[in-house]
Amino acid sequence: MPADILTVSELNRQARLLLEQRFPLLWVSGEISNLTRAASGHVYFSLKDSQAQVRCVMFRSRAQILPWQLENGQQVEAQALVTLYEARGDFQLNVEAMRRAGVGRLYELFVRLREKLAGEGLFDAARKRELPRFPRRVGIVTSPQAAALQDVIATFARRAPHVELIIYPTLVQGAAAPAAIVAALAKATARNECDVLLIVRGGGSIEDLWAFNDEAVARAIASCCAVSPAPTIAGIGHETDITIADYVADRRAATPTAAAELASAGWFAATRELAELARNLRHTMQLKVEARMQAVDRLALRLIHPAQRLVASNQRLELLGRRLHAAGQLTSRRETLANLQLRLARARPALQPAHQHLDRLTHRLRQAIITLTAGRRDRLTRCNGALAALSPAATLQRGYSITHDAAGRIVRTAAQLTAGDQLRLQFAVGAATAVVAHIDEPQPTGNL
Repeated sequence: MPADILTVSELNRQARLLLEQRFPLLWVSGEISNLTRAASGHVYFSLKDSQAQVRCVMFRSRAQILPWQLENGQQVEAQALVTLYEARGDFQLNVEAMRRAGVGRLYELFVRLREKLAGEGLFDAARKRELPRFPRRVGIVTSPQAAALQDVIATFARRAPHVELIIYPTLVQGAAAPAAIVAALAKATARNECDVLLIVRGGGSIEDLWAFNDEAVARAIASCCAVSPAPTIAGIGHETDITIADYVADRRAATPTAAAELASAGWFAATRELAELARNLRHTMQLKVEARMQAVDRLALRLIHPAQRLVASNQRLELLGRRLHAAGQLTSRRETLANLQLRLARARPALQPAHQHLDRLTHRLRQAIITLTAGRRDRLTRCNGALAALSPAATLQRGYSITHDAAGRIVRTAAQLTAGDQLRLQFAVGAATAVVAHIDEPQPTGNL
């Protein structure tokens, strides 16, 4: 194939590269039409104006973070990359981000006004005032038909129902709203009857909240802060919504309900503290009452009826009477005892002669015992000598011996023995064993 001839795919690729290099990421405004949502989550549509249209695709990763629902007929501004779908040769826009038409312009106005007022010092922290802890009257600048007003009233009814609420009605949306808000703030400042001033409105788009980004409204709030002693709280939109009024006010609350909670924080905290103190007081009083009740019970146990006291006194009196009577009898018996002691002393026998006779008898008894003991000792000595003379040991000392057979019997005659018997010979000192060798016949004894 000649070098200067391109295939369709090469042509489309080069065309895509040229488009992407020539047109970087840009914003395109138009009306949505032919909107289609694929099962994959990608969104296909066309952007058109009165004279032309262009195909667009917004892939799922971008479409799912879009804060609102895309619909046909919506005027939008799309941040897109100009490209070419090579497979079909379609010129299209790959949409990266999207916003409602006019938002970009409004945001630029918002930024410029914010920088201008910040340069004038309207946002300085030094000019912000502290909120009163216990406001008695709270002003509310809002629309009487707004849901935000009902939220504020419900919050105060729940947290500080005794606080008086004064409503300064105004428009909060539309072309006439800034002037109405300025007039309501001027009225609240002139009447000077509130301790805190709430500026509230419910959530909405940037266009719905634009009245609170108006320069006149911002300066009216700043003037109110400079002239009126009542500090201001701005509770406009939802948590993510920020307006110029939030910067100028003394305090910003994320929502109207949060603004009411901020204004009633002191009362709410005091109510909780008071409730805690009341609980502590009740508990302390209960403990003290219980302690006093126990003390009363103990005193009641010690308390005696007068009749019982009289009975006890009578009993004690009777006891003392009996003791007194007994004491009188004791005196009489003491006198009787003294008389008996005198009689006993007179009838006491003479003991001295008896003691002397007893001493003599004792001496005679001692001498008799000594004499009897000496006689008995002499007799014992004689018997001991006779016993020693007749003792077998004494006989053995003279050279005799005692003969025992094998059974341990004493041998008294030769007839008890046979030849070969073993004998045991007991001497005065020691012993010996012998064997019978021969037995002599007994010899007749004659008279000498």
